[in-house]
Amino acid sequence: MRVLIYEYLPHELARLGVIARAAGLDRHQVAVQVYLAQERAGRARVCPAEPHHLSELFIAELRRLQWERIAAFMDGEQVAAYAPSGDLRAVRCEEHRLQRLMADVAEAERCGRAALEISRHRVYRIGARPVAGRSRPVVPGPVVHLMAVSADDAAERAWVVHGRDGGLFQRTGYRIASVEQVLPEPGELF
Repeated sequence: MRVLIYEYLPHELARLGVIARAAGLDRHQVAVQVYLAQERAGRARVCPAEPHHLSELFIAELRRLQWERIAAFMDGEQVAAYAPSGDLRAVRCEEHRLQRLMADVAEAERCGRAALEISRHRVYRIGARPVAGRSRPVVPGPVVHLMAVSADDAAERAWVVHGRDGGLFQRTGYRIASVEQVLPEPGELF
């Protein structure tokens, strides 16, 4: 039996992505990012609900909270440009992530489970569109977010979960149309 341990969880990917993007920005640039993150979260609130906790709204809210936290830190500390190494909360969060990872590995080893695998999963957004001949009037297709190793793996997992008889895609007459990496955003972290 293979034990899968995630190097990064979705909330950690969102936090680290924002921190990486914020590095070197001044307070005005961070304020712009706060505004954009708030707008994105507002748009996500009116989107159709997704079947999983990991959703566009969850990701948008994580990013919004992180940008707002960085702005408050910079204002409180009167920092001209954001430096992650000077942000004690960001440093502590990374320490907690590493402690979580070490605890997960230790627990798996303690239980004697075979084939321990530390995986660097990403979060993918899988979008769907109507099956040919079943066009729908301007109704957005269902969207799901999943953690996976690759875009192909995300599409396969989405189809296994939602493409079966009675699944979200089959029930609504949709097929997978797009798979996009959203955490970390391409170019961030790894």
